[in-house]
Amino acid sequence: MSLCSSFNVFASYSPKPRTSFKNSNFVSQFQVKSSPLASTFQFHGSSTSLMFSRARLKPISSLDSGISEIATSSSFRNKSPKDVNVLVVGSTGYIGRFVVKELIKRGFNVIAVAREKSGIRGKNDKEETLKQLQGANVCFSDVTELDVLEKSVENLGFGIDVVVSCLASRNGGIKDSWKIDYEATKNSLLAGKKFGAKHFVLLSAICVQKPLLEFQRAKLKFEAELMDLAENKDPSFSYSIVRPTAFFKSLGGQVDIVKDGKPYVMFGDGKLCACKPISEQDLAAFIADCVLEENKINQVLPIGGPGKALTPLEQGEILFRILGREPKFLKVPIEIMDFVIGVLDFIAKIFPSVGEAAEFGKIGRYYAAESMLILDPETGEYSEEKTPSYGKDTLEDFFKKVIREGMAGQELGEQFF
Repeated sequence: MSLCSSFNVFASYSPKPRTSFKNSNFVSQFQVKSSPLASTFQFHGSSTSLMFSRARLKPISSLDSGISEIATSSSFRNKSPKDVNVLVVGSTGYIGRFVVKELIKRGFNVIAVAREKSGIRGKNDKEETLKQLQGANVCFSDVTELDVLEKSVENLGFGIDVVVSCLASRNGGIKDSWKIDYEATKNSLLAGKKFGAKHFVLLSAICVQKPLLEFQRAKLKFEAELMDLAENKDPSFSYSIVRPTAFFKSLGGQVDIVKDGKPYVMFGDGKLCACKPISEQDLAAFIADCVLEENKINQVLPIGGPGKALTPLEQGEILFRILGREPKFLKVPIEIMDFVIGVLDFIAKIFPSVGEAAEFGKIGRYYAAESMLILDPETGEYSEEKTPSYGKDTLEDFFKKVIREGMAGQELGEQFF
């Protein structure tokens, strides 16, 4: 689930329609890196029709040489990026798109896994997806079905060096969290490892350090299994777990409201929580660093953006200053959320289907009161000083951009893959 402002979460979360992907007639389509001679080719079940130029992408670590040879070596770290095959799942999600672009910019051979209908509510068809992921080799598959995903990777015709997972549940609901944050992410690990991957970069979330929500528990379960694999079962395998703070877009939901003259809404006195927000570009760069940098091997890596931690009150003050207006705040008692959640929990005992709605309320409550900073185990307090900073993009610059250009294309929620 993407990080989001507590007010927007509480106000807008509702169960979303789900899509099932049980297609027995597997179709995998790839787009090769842009080139006058490049072309697209397809696999249809067991029969294969190929149309491509010899000038297309040269597959690295060919399966003809044997996956066993790949699996016994992590020598990809000694290679040039162009010789490293990186499988990205969650490639059409909000952060995933930035990660794909960053990896391509650095010269990696990127294989981006996507649904045939991607984006929020499956609004993007294959053509749109290929445009969004231009420069990557796009593989249409289904991460929720292990056998389908394994067939997709096998049909690539070459091995995988690194898997980067940007998968996130669409709405943070109970069922979706376990299906995506745990099961689909685990499928990506198993499929990648089967075909040679020796390193797994996981986009997680800093909030898992205090797990009160179902999506946090699902993420933690996968994290634990990933660490156990690398540290106890297969020492030749490695991981990097990235736990970012809030994303810029999760804090931009009230820009238009304030721009229209309405007050900035916050819970309590606006000082209940704080974060060191990081831009999508900076986060993508940090994730790309994890592919080859040895100092990030087998590490849990919390990361925030540059500058001091900001409370909702300070975020609002920045916004009013940019607009040149006198600050005007609407303070909402957080006890209102507690009351609503209590009612929903009670109803859920009688009507279990209401449990999802109660979970959405708990998500809003969590982000209203919990800081997206390192939780110091010694003091039990959130620590701005212990939360690492990375990048150069500031929230103030982001607000200025949103005031000019709006939030179009930065929709929250339903980040499936």
